[in-house]
Formats: sequence, C-alpha cells, structure tokens
Amino acid sequence: MDAEGWGITASLALLTAVLTVLSARGFVRFTRTHKHSQLGWGVGLGFGAVATAIELLAYLAPVPTVLLQAYVFFSAAIVGTLSLGSVRGFRRPIYRNLYAGYIIAISGVVGAFCFTTPVPSSMVQDGVISGNPPAFLLVLSSLVTVPATIILLGFAVVSLRRAFHWKGLLMIAGASVLAAGGAFYIASFPVALYYAEFLGIVLLFIGLTDFSRWLTPAAAPTPSPERVT
Repeated sequence: MDAEGWGITASLALLTAVLTVLSARGFVRFTRTHKHSQLGWGVGLGFGAVATAIELLAYLAPVPTVLLQAYVFFSAAIVGTLSLGSVRGFRRPIYRNLYAGYIIAISGVVGAFCFTTPVPSSMVQDGVISGNPPAFLLVLSSLVTVPATIILLGFAVVSLRRAFHWKGLLMIAGASVLAAGGAFYIASFPVALYYAEFLGIVLLFIGLTDFSRWLTPAAAPTPSPERVT
C-alpha cells in the first residue's frame, strides 16, 4: 500500500473512531437527560460509524454483499435518525410524534428491501464504494433522505431566528452537511458522501465537545500558612 492508501485508511479509521465516540456521548446524554433528541443523535452517529467502518473494510479488501446492502441502508438511515434529533423544532408534540413514526416506519421498510434486494459487487471500484445500488432502492431511500434533509435545514433556520448559539449552529451545520452528503449519494453522486462525512463529523465534534475545561487555566494552589513557632 502506497502513502496515499495509508492516508485514506487512516482517515477512514479516524472517522469511524470519532463517530463511535460521539455516538456513545449521545447515548450517555440520553440516559442522563432522557431527551429523545439525544437518542436520535446517538443512533444517527452510530449508523455513521458503521457506514465508515464498512468503507474502511471495502477499501482494504473485498466485502460480502450483505455489507454493501447494509451500507445502502445506513446511507439513508443516517440522515433520517439525525433528523430525529432536530424534531424538537416542532412546537406541537403531535407533529414530532407523527414525523418520528414516519421516519422509523419508512426506515424499517428501506432496511427490509435493502437486505433482500441483490446489489452488484461493482459498487466497489478500486476500494471505494462509488457505484449505485438498484434504482428501486434509490427511489425508496429518497423517502427518508428528502424529508429528513428538509427537517434538518428547516431546524437550522428556526434556530437562527430564535437565538444565536455558535456550538448549536456547528452541530446543525454538521448534521446538515451529512444530510446533504446522503442526499447526493442517493442522487448518484456517491463521492460527495465521503467529503460530507469528513466535514460533517468535524463540525459535529466541535459542536458537541466542551472545550471550556481545557481552555480555563487551573487555579493556583493556595499556599499553606507558615507555621508559627
């Protein structure tokens, strides 16, 4: 493997690791706060970790068909589950519940067809998943990716109108970039997903990570009073 190959391998491995950590962070926050938005973030980022792991395996060696089928599913499910972390933008719970029910139901349908529809091994070219699955799966996946992308971008606009929080904006931007990448993949621009993963994960990592404890200087130790003899 040449230097470029090692670089691609290292970047995919790093992306997988970062996604795994961010996914675990979302699950931890959900257990503490019981906010379903955190669960949506955790599941979506977990799907992203599995997708990048499949990309890594496909780059290193030929992969079985079931992994390519899983990759097609996760490419759509990433966007849908991340959008569930943004449905708090709906003021009425009924709308949140209806949207969540739709995404979960249609994602289940997409998953069922993805794992039962044969996909060509030619999807992987020179170690890169750059081919397209059957047109039927592309159309079916768009039932998840299109409304999810609209929700993510709409939530970004609503958040901008309500208040300015730069970390929240970074999270929204990262999720939106990932959503756009998934939409481009479904629209026959698969390479865009790779670039979107890199940029989106960087934005999400910065938005989710609390750097204040690293930037705040440690307090100087209080000198002990001298002993009087």
